[in-house]
Amino acid sequence: MLTLSYEIFANTSRVRVSDGQMMPIMTGCHTASSALIIVLPQLGDFDSMEYAWWLQRDKALLAQNNIALRVVAIGARGAGQKFCDYTGFDPDHLFVDATASLHQQLELYPGLQVKLPFLSPTQQAWFNLLVMCAGIGSPGTLKEVLRGYTGDKNSPSLFSSNETINISPFPSFQGNLFDKVGQDYQRPFELATLRLKNMIEVLTNWHIYVEDGRYLTQRGATFLFDQNQNLLYQHRDKGILGFAENMSNPLQFLRNINWVFHR
Repeated sequence: MLTLSYEIFANTSRVRVSDGQMMPIMTGCHTASSALIIVLPQLGDFDSMEYAWWLQRDKALLAQNNIALRVVAIGARGAGQKFCDYTGFDPDHLFVDATASLHQQLELYPGLQVKLPFLSPTQQAWFNLLVMCAGIGSPGTLKEVLRGYTGDKNSPSLFSSNETINISPFPSFQGNLFDKVGQDYQRPFELATLRLKNMIEVLTNWHIYVEDGRYLTQRGATFLFDQNQNLLYQHRDKGILGFAENMSNPLQFLRNINWVFHR
């Protein structure tokens, strides 16, 4: 595995979604107490959508600890703009990499790579993606899919009681529907509902999110550096729906670090 250093990111420039400028992805991080760098798969990947949801949910945690957030994802700027419109993610903190070159430099898991000579590169990527969705070459995927339906008492609730949940073309409903089976934890079908909402967004806008299908299987990673550029934490995705070490609470690792010591 690659020996990771902060300079890999400091010396990497990509297109920033907010203004279309090519610039170092660590621009503006020098005043922060630490830097959280998330390398996402395709912007149309379900993992990317779900991870962005958690990042939005825990914005206060990042702000309280003066953590600079930078995200690099596979896609074009238009995909990045659409992604930010849907998720609410700050386009100033999102950079796009159309050819997954940073993922390759970091030696991240490219996903299942079965080669079938009669398929084009994009068709091969689709084939491998579907096989990964069945759990082959993607450990933990089926278990994680099942968790979305059965609920998780180690995870917080995902929808508030007064939240209106819109999943076109289905009728909208209130979050208190989930209260009928419990509160203050992830209820059965709650995560599956969030994933269905994300799936419909992606599939109805596929041509925007995914312009190049060759990288459909590529997985991402999470890295956290302190103010002295020391690596505090890393997680390298091993499969679909494996973007966090603790999928019940993907940003729990931030709460486990003694920030007083590292400031």
